[in-house]
Amino acid sequence: MRGDHMRYLAIMFAAAVAFAPRVAAAGDISDYFDGWRDRVTEAQGSQPHWMTPLATVTPRLEQEFRYDQYWEHTGTGADINQFDSGKGLELIPTTTNEVLINLPPYEERSVKNPASGWGDWPVLTVKQRLLSANEDNGNYIVSAFLGVQAPVGSNAFTNHSWVITPTLAVGKGWGDFDVQATIGAAIPTDRYSAIGTAITTNVALQYHLEQYFWPEVEFNDTTWSGGSRDGLNQLFMTVGVILGRFEIGDGMRLIAGGGYQTALSPHLVTSPALTPIYDHNWLLSVRLAF
Repeated sequence: MRGDHMRYLAIMFAAAVAFAPRVAAAGDISDYFDGWRDRVTEAQGSQPHWMTPLATVTPRLEQEFRYDQYWEHTGTGADINQFDSGKGLELIPTTTNEVLINLPPYEERSVKNPASGWGDWPVLTVKQRLLSANEDNGNYIVSAFLGVQAPVGSNAFTNHSWVITPTLAVGKGWGDFDVQATIGAAIPTDRYSAIGTAITTNVALQYHLEQYFWPEVEFNDTTWSGGSRDGLNQLFMTVGVILGRFEIGDGMRLIAGGGYQTALSPHLVTSPALTPIYDHNWLLSVRLAF
């Protein structure tokens, strides 16, 4: 466990080192925070203005507080409610970086094998935008990010291992239509023979209708290498709509969306591990951008 803590501290130190020169270049601490909103405006003005999808993590830089709610139903009859679903505060400290300080999800399983408690905590994600152009200059973006998940969940919902997730995200728009996609690997630092590496690919197809409507279709695929699901694959389709951005004053904007996610494959596998992990899911997402 000591080795896992050292890996976590090394990642936090690397993130701090990456940000330190930029912060120092902005002047003293007071000047840095006084110029925060100007940097956010500059960062978001130099990238496409698409909406963040329901399930796919956007390559865009966002500054908001986000709450998501999931109502999952497994193929074996259990219902699982996820409160917050590991979302939280998203900040833009520089013109090319975003830091996501997430909250741990709280989960309730009912009907079959009832249990409730905290899930593992996706405590921090650091996003680095590599290339971007707004709608007038190419309408594309490329970003990379690194997430860290801590094994703090209750026995019913934890995998008992730190998980590191490097991800590459891209997006391209054509007029009111855009495609956003990610590919990432959730790599456990311990218990690999039980957990394995989950390779996740997401593709979101989105259209901007009128001023406030963003209908979308997403495909969310996970393939496992190693662990109890070694060689298995699950594919979900998510259909939804997001409404926003509604100005509510002082630079704040309200965003809300919902959708339905259903498993396309495989046919239900219960041994050696339940796959897909649920059969269908209702999603709600509420965000306050600032």
